[in-house]
Amino acid sequence: MGSTGVIGCNSLDVVRRLSPAWQVVALSAGKNMRLLKQQIDEFAPQYVSVQDEHSRQELIQLFHGRLPCDVGVGQAGLEEAASVPAHLVISAVLGAAGIAPTWRAISQGAVVGLANKETLVAAGDLIMEHVSVNGSSLVPVDSEHSAIFQALLAGKRQEVESFYITASGGPFRTYSVQQLKSVTLEQALQHPTWKMGAKITVDSSTLMNKGLEVIEAHHLFSAPYDKIKVLVHPQSIIHSMVEYVDGSIVAQLGNHDMRLPIQYAFTYPARVKLDLERIDFVKLRQLTFEEPDLERFPALRLAYEAGRAGGAMPCVLNAANEVAVQAFLEQRIGYLHIAEIVERLLQSSDYAVPRSISDALHIDEDVRRRAWLLIQKEELGQDV
Repeated sequence: MGSTGVIGCNSLDVVRRLSPAWQVVALSAGKNMRLLKQQIDEFAPQYVSVQDEHSRQELIQLFHGRLPCDVGVGQAGLEEAASVPAHLVISAVLGAAGIAPTWRAISQGAVVGLANKETLVAAGDLIMEHVSVNGSSLVPVDSEHSAIFQALLAGKRQEVESFYITASGGPFRTYSVQQLKSVTLEQALQHPTWKMGAKITVDSSTLMNKGLEVIEAHHLFSAPYDKIKVLVHPQSIIHSMVEYVDGSIVAQLGNHDMRLPIQYAFTYPARVKLDLERIDFVKLRQLTFEEPDLERFPALRLAYEAGRAGGAMPCVLNAANEVAVQAFLEQRIGYLHIAEIVERLLQSSDYAVPRSISDALHIDEDVRRRAWLLIQKEELGQDV
């Protein structure tokens, strides 16, 4: 799910390398129909979903009117793609749009390779219960949680003292607040170590991405928030660490290539040779660490606060952030306004605890509506 995005393309490259042991049965994509056509030609899925009817018509034209597989449209098509019987479903749809299809994948008892962190942020308690009830399992695909997942193999869960999630610090790690006020969209889209989509690149620069990962780790590993620590690690070589009660620290290291954690999701608990550039420790010379500055990067603080508050607050955090980042990408608000909008929505929200995925999606929808209204009023210079 999300086959034409960065994670999706890397996942299909892993399938290509592991072929013929793995066969693609379904793909879902947004609007990049030319790339989707190439993927259909190569991997021959049974079912494909696209974002809208216009995209479907474009795909039909690319195949000269002869589609080689069934094609669904919109949210219904996405959920149908997630329901196609499969051993492994890679959930890489961006944002809250990935919640419902991930739920459907879990419902069929599949192993879910989770790259969509928003699913656990917005509905973590519900998702983890659903995993347990349906005999499914979640294997993290993002590098930080895959690192923790691997480090936990060294001991028992009750022996863990701390979880360390590393962050590159983003392109503005050394910026002052005054410099942050004038950050441009072009600057925010330049990540120092990873090649990612626009939304997650902006999230990485504000440290909101790390905040979402803290909440995700809380659910994935049943970890109390006071045991989850974030370390700024500019080299991005150590992806995460687990400290045990005896003082031992187990870390997972690797170069900046998403195919490593993605392939592990495919092959776990086994490991298969992967021809990637290896770390040269002599050339690397040093690894450095810093504490994150929560005053300059308040998004991380907001994520911890929302996570500890629980209930609907992580869902509010995620929805407000998605809207604020989109507004920044559209150059409707400034860089520092992203966290300000999120904080205002958190302070003014009092939703009941979501008891179902439908509840969580309704909260998500309402927060988005309120966030856009807030942005529109600010554009008009109105008091809110």
